[in-house]
Amino acid sequence: MNTDADRPLIRLLPGRDKRVKAGHPWAFSNEIAMTPAAKALPPGSVVRLEGDDGVKHGAWHFNPHSLIAARLLTPDPQAAIDAGWFRARLGACLALRQRLFDAPFYRLVHAEADGLPGLIIDRYGDAIALQANTAGMEAATPLLVEALRALLDPNLIVGRNDAGVRVLEGLPEQVVALHGEPRRVFAEEGGLRFPVDLTEGQKTGWFHDQREHRARVARLAKDATVLDAFCHTGGFGLQAAAAGASRVTLLDRSAPALELAMEAAQAQGLADRVETRRGDAMEELARIEARFDIVIADPPAFAKARKDNPAALRAYGKLARLAAERVARGGFLFIASCSHHVAPGEFADAVLWGVDRAHRRPRILHQGGAGPDHPLHPMLPESAYLKGMLLHLP
Repeated sequence: MNTDADRPLIRLLPGRDKRVKAGHPWAFSNEIAMTPAAKALPPGSVVRLEGDDGVKHGAWHFNPHSLIAARLLTPDPQAAIDAGWFRARLGACLALRQRLFDAPFYRLVHAEADGLPGLIIDRYGDAIALQANTAGMEAATPLLVEALRALLDPNLIVGRNDAGVRVLEGLPEQVVALHGEPRRVFAEEGGLRFPVDLTEGQKTGWFHDQREHRARVARLAKDATVLDAFCHTGGFGLQAAAAGASRVTLLDRSAPALELAMEAAQAQGLADRVETRRGDAMEELARIEARFDIVIADPPAFAKARKDNPAALRAYGKLARLAAERVARGGFLFIASCSHHVAPGEFADAVLWGVDRAHRRPRILHQGGAGPDHPLHPMLPESAYLKGMLLHLP
């Protein structure tokens, strides 16, 4: 249902419209009049949302079975949400990325911040990873594929629809080829090429969000020994090697990820200065006796839900202590969190507590988030999920 002629009308409850009027792109189920007609709508329907005062709030994706029941598409309640609309919205995303980057390797769509709620799209040249995390974007996937083919003519689009958040929308977790045949693709960053597994790698295959942090760490790496913990396919460590590091140790529990990292190292003449170590990074950090000039600790999310915060903060503190103990005097520690439930201040406090427990007195050189291809929605602190800290440890 793409036009306003028969578009269902959903109303906010009396007095429950303050957040929406302030520009928040979500309406929760307890803010909406869940009439029998509303409850009967198919998940992912496009609806008109109005306040009980008659104020029109635009066109929204609606899922009566989700806590986040409505997600804003456009302030225009009469907009036709069709292939042309998605092509225009994706075209605006593309134009911004082309201003930001010289090469076609970036996050093309960052959900609500790009006006496409629940949608993640990463670009790897002529290959695309698409993750539809809401019923609305699941229903719109054929239109999205049509729009992407019109704009970019990719030869591969993979639906990386295996994120756990899909369960909250009543959606299955699956990986599917939406266009073309799955194959090995590459990410290009920092003058290097990294093989990416779009079907079985983590998340959408590569972490574009750490681009600027990897470059910042690489600038410190000449003649340094480097430990890259939770290395995935070696983005931090291999860029450090390319910048002149004398020795790089890549640590991860995933054998396939380490194999891809060494494939990249060998292809670019770095293998003689790179070694791998397979194991649980927290456990291995406690076992390793050597000290390194640079230690990177970029773990997966420790807090999957708000209730996990206390345990996650303890884990970040422990990780900071273990990592700091592996840093040589005068060296550097980069540590990150991608848990959007953990606030930046909470993360910084946990890290500094852990470093103090290692009896080190740090200087904070940098605190930051994801690169500009991961824009932030001003009303959604959740979109500022990535937090990174670079510390000097005299």
